[in-house]
Amino acid sequence: MKASIQHKLQSLSDRLQELDRQLEDPNVVASMDNYRKITKEHAEISPVVALYNDYRKSEADVAAALDMAKDPAMRDFADEEIKASRARLEEIEISLQKALLPKDPNDEKNIFIEIRGGTGGDESALFAGDLFRMYTRYAERQGWQVEIISESHGEVGGYKEVIARIVGQGAYSRLKFESGGHRVQRVPATETQGRIHTSAATVAIMAEADDASDVVINPSEVRVDTFRASGAGGQHINKTDSAVRLTHIPTGIVVECQDGRSQHKNKEQAFRVLAARIKDKQTREQQAKEAAERKSLIGSGDRSERIRTYNFPQGRVTDHRINLTLYKIDFIMDGDLVDLTNALIAEHQAEQLASLSESAQ
Repeated sequence: MKASIQHKLQSLSDRLQELDRQLEDPNVVASMDNYRKITKEHAEISPVVALYNDYRKSEADVAAALDMAKDPAMRDFADEEIKASRARLEEIEISLQKALLPKDPNDEKNIFIEIRGGTGGDESALFAGDLFRMYTRYAERQGWQVEIISESHGEVGGYKEVIARIVGQGAYSRLKFESGGHRVQRVPATETQGRIHTSAATVAIMAEADDASDVVINPSEVRVDTFRASGAGGQHINKTDSAVRLTHIPTGIVVECQDGRSQHKNKEQAFRVLAARIKDKQTREQQAKEAAERKSLIGSGDRSERIRTYNFPQGRVTDHRINLTLYKIDFIMDGDLVDLTNALIAEHQAEQLASLSESAQ
């Protein structure tokens, strides 16, 4: 293990002892806010320190076995112990490196997902609808809630655009790599000669902003327009100016929400989406700077980049960023995204580990 990593782990071990002392001090824990802060840090550090203690124990086991190997009568037994202890050391070191990777502060947050039909006309709207169903089914499998914020239907079905909020622990951590261009190759239902068409849709995954700390929106910098909602919704929704459009003047970001019957509800939802978009813009700008130095799955922030192709005639889904092809398109379109999300998370961790190794040299 590199000396710089070992030093960091020892610092965490020392910090845990300090936190233990603080938790035993009645004056320190008298404040509930302070108590929560300390216990949260304690919970975050404890598993890492436990791993580090296991690592040091395995180091001691190797040293003891090496000492034992000096005795010819014990050499065979000692060699087996050395081999087993070194294997444990390697496993624990990998786990420790992963535990030390920088945490994404958004990982546990709810998300807003925006899907827009792209090139391909009616077929792109149908594909956007298929993607929305795919993510909805995945969310259901995770036990998450899906709430449509705004939708604009295509002429023959699907969506020109749909925005939804997904509520569930770890939603952002599992779906943050889905942002980008998605391409479909298939024979559309409207195609009479059986020709394969290519169309596209874009997906944006945005972490929900915390009300208090993430994004501060100055109301004087937001223009609020109300208008009559269009499309499905019955007579009531079409007779009142319940739809809301927000324009954030400094960034030019525009948000419309017309799914609810209440203007107040639509305005509240629109402000939440606006905060998420502003936060997402800030995040992508930061990622673009980092991507200039290192390739990253979520690096460039370029939403026009094609990340995945869904080829129905061949039954395959290919993620171009990690060169992964899965021949299970029916399962994937029904929300079975585990193989995809796990592979993307593993690749991202590998990138982070490479960066950690470079910085530790």
